[in-house]
Amino acid sequence: MNILQVTNKVPFPTKDGGAIACMNLTKGFYELGNKVTVLAMNTLKHHVRADEIPDEIKKLATFIFVDVPARINAFEALINLIFSRRPYNAVRFIDQNFSKNLQQLLTENQFDIIQLEGLYVLPYIPVIRKYSEATVVYRAHNVEFEIWERAAKLAHGFKKFYLQNLSKRIRRFEKQLLNTYDLLVPITARDGDILDKLGNKQDKQVSQTGIDSSKLIPDFSTIEFPSLFHMGSLEWAPNQEGVVWFIENCWTEIHNSYPDLKFYVAGRNAPQWLIDKLNVEGVIFEGEVADAYQFMNSKAVMVVPLFSGSGMRIKIVEGMALGKSIVSTSIGAEGIHVTNGKNVLIANDAHEFIDAVSGLISDKGYFKEIGENASLFIRQNFDNLAITEKLIAFYKQYTK
Repeated sequence: MNILQVTNKVPFPTKDGGAIACMNLTKGFYELGNKVTVLAMNTLKHHVRADEIPDEIKKLATFIFVDVPARINAFEALINLIFSRRPYNAVRFIDQNFSKNLQQLLTENQFDIIQLEGLYVLPYIPVIRKYSEATVVYRAHNVEFEIWERAAKLAHGFKKFYLQNLSKRIRRFEKQLLNTYDLLVPITARDGDILDKLGNKQDKQVSQTGIDSSKLIPDFSTIEFPSLFHMGSLEWAPNQEGVVWFIENCWTEIHNSYPDLKFYVAGRNAPQWLIDKLNVEGVIFEGEVADAYQFMNSKAVMVVPLFSGSGMRIKIVEGMALGKSIVSTSIGAEGIHVTNGKNVLIANDAHEFIDAVSGLISDKGYFKEIGENASLFIRQNFDNLAITEKLIAFYKQYTK
């Protein structure tokens, strides 16, 4: 099949969940013998030069980058709040130049499947309908309004009001775009159920983000036991909130009980206010690490204190594949179908987090058991090629 993936962000480097979800499927499509084109918005925030893409990635697809500013401007956000009913998050990605490039691409090529990666590229469906007869797929990486709805519950003052307003706008926006596509492919079954309740009537198939087991190999030769770590994009508000919550509500008691224990925080684009918050005894801010898998292999217990967000946390899947013992909130582990106490530990308040962490770092046998079960679970359920093959079979039912 000839497949076009459309995304509002260049899916390279693969250092966040969205990029990983897009690129892993690109790789799966390619390995199964499909022709792939990736049309991506090249935004100011995540700008990538074409010559930065390594040859091993270039061979997977034809990559077309279109400059779209999508800048975040406080004044523009305020004007949008006062004079518009559309969500500011969405209007930033509606761009005439991108529309023209999409039109040209569709005029010059015939695609079987056009897979739209996420909510913010759905507004381009009218262009696709006008210039292509391809089957249009909405790949829902998450339920977008839920991210902001949950964030609003944790906020205060004007920020709470703004996020509540934004979540309502995104919910309305999301609902208006339902069924404008032909097929729905949510990354988690839970997200699919929510979108069905919201009004989706189109056929759907859940297709979670897979992993390449050949690259995610557990290595305990350099592990620092005991140690704690958190890894994820530190420009993402849910990760920022979670790390600060853990330090303020759990770390002092844990550190008092285990004075030599270190808590490593790794991730890119941390704002200065967060770096200042991490200036606590026993907490080591690593920033962006050169090799994420090497870093994760060198540390012991992964903590994921997420209380907002939506979709599936790829870093948990990767951590489990590497045999990490993970303590996560229920929200953090959504969509992965883990078993609490067997392949991950679930904790939803400070007391539960402290108990779970203490249990793992005080009992190395228990720590190893949880990690081994985690690695086995991911290898049995998240193989990228098997997941892609199943998705292709689903697509073939709806193409000529």
